[in-house]
Amino acid sequence: MSSGPALVSILRQGSYLVASVHTALDDTEMIRFRNDLVEQIGRYRSTGVIIDVAALDVLDSFGFTTLRSIAEMARLRGAETVIVGIQPDIAFAMVQLGMGTGSVATSLDLEEGLEYLDRSATQARLGGGLHPHKSAP
Repeated sequence: MSSGPALVSILRQGSYLVASVHTALDDTEMIRFRNDLVEQIGRYRSTGVIIDVAALDVLDSFGFTTLRSIAEMARLRGAETVIVGIQPDIAFAMVQLGMGTGSVATSLDLEEGLEYLDRSATQARLGGGLHPHKSAP
């Protein structure tokens, strides 16, 4: 069997990173994805991250927990995260299992995810101007 396309692609779009997960990842691949994405947030000084999981028809608890940890690590690096494209069956299973997204934003698709990050960035700029001493040294 020949090697197929990449399992995950991470692309820059302005100050955002768009990570598309193309197929289910095993635990090792999820950890590699997490590390690569968090490293690129710092390298490109990204302010927003979109994780597109539309291609996934299954997302296990480890995968979902890892996505939430990516969002928290991104927040600590100064980037907001939105997960887009959660399939209806996955959403149903998550609700049945009592798994929520916590503080991680979700959107229907990539377009809505970009709009969410744009709105969030605008609000941060407006709020940031009112509290100049809010940032850490």
